[in-house]
Amino acid sequence: MPAASGGEETAPEVRIRMLHDRLLVCPEKEAGERTSSAGILIPATAAVGKRLAWGTVSAAGPLVRQVEIGDSVLYDPDGLSEVELEARTFVLLRERDVHAIAESDTDEATGLYL
Repeated sequence: MPAASGGEETAPEVRIRMLHDRLLVCPEKEAGERTSSAGILIPATAAVGKRLAWGTVSAAGPLVRQVEIGDSVLYDPDGLSEVELEARTFVLLRERDVHAIAESDTDEATGLYL
């Protein structure tokens, strides 16, 4: 039986072996209401266009080439399979279903501006 260990909050470690190009993604918590950049409150029931979601990769198959465990990825949550492991919900998707990978802020810079 797969078990999740208490690791980091950003990328929970899951003891599961993914196959082929599959990814196991822990979706970010959905906020019910949102606030726009202008300060307007948008209720959770507001109809919007197709909305993509962010999640953290928890496990990856051996054929995954560009995504690593711990990466924050952008994907379309509609029509994807969900699985529950130890009371946590995860999304299963293929690497080709990932639209973008968030860049890390920890670029090694010298601090010199020429």
